[in-house]
This record gives sequence, C-alpha cells and structure tokens, in this order.
Amino acid sequence: MNVASRGRVLVAKVGLDGHDRGVKVVARILRDAGYEVIYTGLFQTPDSVAASAVDEDVDVIGLSLLSGAHLTLAPAVVDKVREAGSEIPVVVGGIVPEQDIAELHAAGVAGVLTPGATAKDVVAAIDRAIGSRT
Repeated sequence: MNVASRGRVLVAKVGLDGHDRGVKVVARILRDAGYEVIYTGLFQTPDSVAASAVDEDVDVIGLSLLSGAHLTLAPAVVDKVREAGSEIPVVVGGIVPEQDIAELHAAGVAGVLTPGATAKDVVAAIDRAIGSRT
C-alpha cells in the first residue's frame, strides 16, 4: 500500500503534558495502517498545531491529551484551525472522562478515543474523521 494512500495525519501533544509513549504508539499504528504521519513532538501550542496542520496540508489532526486540559486545549486547536481558514477535523485521544465527550463534540472535535481504545478503534476514528471532510 502506498504510504500516503489513506491520508496525512498530524499527531501532536498539546500543553505541558510530557508523556509521549501513547502518541508514539498511535503514530506507529497509523503509519502501519497506511497513513503518512507527521509527529510534532511535545509541548505544542494550539497555534503551532494549527499552523503545522495547515502548512503540511493534513487530512486530520490527532491530539494526545493526558493532562486534564482537554476541554481547554482541544477546542482551542479546533478554533485556531478554523481561524486559519481550514476545516481539518480534530480527533482527541487520552484521558477524557465520559462526561466530557459531548462537550468536546459540541466544540467541534470530530472524535474522541479513551483508554482501552484498540488499534482498530484508532484507525476507524481517523477514517471517520477524514470521511467527514468529503
């Protein structure tokens, strides 16, 4: 399978969360599933993620959030992407309480993956988010 045949995904760690094992596993899952993956590294800001996503012309943004700041940071990324004139969907993965998922969706987040999500779940969420653009 051609590396970019499924799409381009930017994965990022936003905020002060320094735990990157999970996002690296997700990046590998997506790469192995045929996506082109761009990993921005730790300690990104909503502005830097949005700018990178637009510059890289990605199909979807994946945010890894373990810090508890998901209700602040994920909507900020969505807002910054929209301010840049793009409709790139944002999928959030990490420690997200069930009661916060509806609020994330209302803020424009395309998908939420919680602990226990399988590789198949990750790929399906990305596929759905990319499909929502077309």
